[in-house]
Amino acid sequence: MSRIGKRPITIPDKVTVDIKDSHVTVKGPKGTLDRELPSLVAIEKDGNTLQVVTQNDSRIARQRHGLSRTLVANMVEGVSKGFEKKLQILGVGYRAQAQGKKLTLNVGYSKPVEMQMPEGITVAVEKNTEITVSGIDKEIVGNTAATIRGVRPPEPYKGKGIRYLGEMVRRKAGKTGK
Repeated sequence: MSRIGKRPITIPDKVTVDIKDSHVTVKGPKGTLDRELPSLVAIEKDGNTLQVVTQNDSRIARQRHGLSRTLVANMVEGVSKGFEKKLQILGVGYRAQAQGKKLTLNVGYSKPVEMQMPEGITVAVEKNTEITVSGIDKEIVGNTAATIRGVRPPEPYKGKGIRYLGEMVRRKAGKTGK
């Protein structure tokens, strides 16, 4: 049995969970998320807690146990609190601008890079160098932040580029002159 899969999920107030076979729908103040769980696991609702259980004791069922529990817990947390990732831009002349669902990055290329944000994702830019990606689906928030970071990842010599807030970039010494 998975240690993570055994932990119950508490449902906060103002959040409703509907379970139909292996399809889970979570509604909350921030929005609605739904997901199809693997057939080897089942979810049981008991009052204001959810418990993920395996159908049998096969290896694949045990692997899916913890995964399914974490996915449902992230859905519950997303519709109640939401998720956000912060990115930081370092470099002379590097900056970002957000206009609605579009993010424009000036990060040293000959033309600005324009990115359209997926549905359910909001982007905010503070001080032209700090980007906040927020939404209710943790997977989409993480993928969007990784895509933005991938436009200009931090380089190891001067540290210029886009990085997660608090990310440590290993620095190299570079060439030594005579």
